[in-house]
Amino acid sequence: MNYHITFPSNTRFLVTGAAGFIGSNLVEALLEMGYYVRGLDNFSTGKRENIKQFLHNPFFELIEGDIRDFNTCMVACKNIDYVLHQAAWGSVPKSIEEPILYEEVNIKGTLNMMEAARLNAVKKFVYASSSSVYGGDPILPQKEGREGNLLSPYALTKKVNEEYGKLYSRLYGLKTYGLRYFNVFGRRQDANGAYAAVIPRFIKQLLNNERPTIYGSGEQSRDFTYIDDVIEANLRACNASEQIAGQVFNIAYGEGKRIIDVYHKLCELLNKRINPIYMPERPGDIMHSRADITKAKKLLGYLPKWDFEDGLILTIRWYKGLR
Repeated sequence: MNYHITFPSNTRFLVTGAAGFIGSNLVEALLEMGYYVRGLDNFSTGKRENIKQFLHNPFFELIEGDIRDFNTCMVACKNIDYVLHQAAWGSVPKSIEEPILYEEVNIKGTLNMMEAARLNAVKKFVYASSSSVYGGDPILPQKEGREGNLLSPYALTKKVNEEYGKLYSRLYGLKTYGLRYFNVFGRRQDANGAYAAVIPRFIKQLLNNERPTIYGSGEQSRDFTYIDDVIEANLRACNASEQIAGQVFNIAYGEGKRIIDVYHKLCELLNKRINPIYMPERPGDIMHSRADITKAKKLLGYLPKWDFEDGLILTIRWYKGLR
């Protein structure tokens, strides 16, 4: 994909969580654009197979390490122009089970990265936030500045990241940009485990002729965002005006889809007729999510290009091995 965003040829990027779903896609895009990329990952959730094709690229360097270790963060940020900080523990349900882990990784780890970026004079620090910061806000679409009551430790960690981002821009001059992702999907997303995201989990189960599980009624709605739009948002944040540093931006398609409709669309695309299994809704899950992307459009020049069905078709091709 052509992102129409360029940097000087000697620009150096650091991607944390480089072996994860979003991180590995960012690494791939930047390498294809011809830039030097350093990846940092401890492989707690990232997969080596996601980055193995980059390991022999002379423009790629891998540091195997943990963002909870400040010295590792300092080494990773040395001689770097832009940090794309994706490393985190995801999953609302898991955060409810293990709040201390989420505090250590998502809050302390992100603070380590911001401080290391500041001390290494990084130009811009772009970090992943989440639509979960809107909590139980019932008003749609969800708009920056109108956050709700937080419903999980995961949501709290992302809100704290945003507050640190604001402070680091204001107090220390580190140019930070927070991207509130809304239900990202696409190639390399993990389809396994109890906490797998709904689209890859449905695809894998349908391909295996298994009955997928829907938590709750299926009437919940989400703003599904294809991975290539998220890559573009990160690049645009790196290119953004320093005048808007310290702010956060919704990154989404701007349209809500019911989970049950997603399921039926996947059945249609995969030519399957399988009835799902309904289970009780999970603690911390919100009922509806849909973004107002006006701010990102205006200040970042972000304009999503991939509608839901086109993204689903490409995602299915990847899980079928048609790459």
